[in-house]
Amino acid sequence: MTVRFQADADFNQIIVKAVLRREPGIDFQTAHEASLSGLEDREVLRLAARENRILVTHDRKTMPRYFAEFIRSETSPGVLIVPQKCPTALIVEELILIWATTDAEEWFDRIFSLPI
Repeated sequence: MTVRFQADADFNQIIVKAVLRREPGIDFQTAHEASLSGLEDREVLRLAARENRILVTHDRKTMPRYFAEFIRSETSPGVLIVPQKCPTALIVEELILIWATTDAEEWFDRIFSLPI
């Protein structure tokens, strides 16, 4: 199954736009498109799981804890945590590489920080 991404509400939209500009075939949904603004982390994880999308976020403070709680009872397509200070070009390359070289199943119930 092809990797699909879901941007969290706090995620840098420049990264999303750059990924889609470089690879228009990537399915990368914005937080606005998914109506994520104002939702708690648990609900964001639930919505991403329902849509079978890997959640991409900058939230390294609370998301790992909520993710650990979430996978105790539900399956997650995965979470990628991106440091805010990481160069945009590097993150764009990493996301495209993940999309092009991996299957969605490889990310189930896993959380990673980028760059890998």
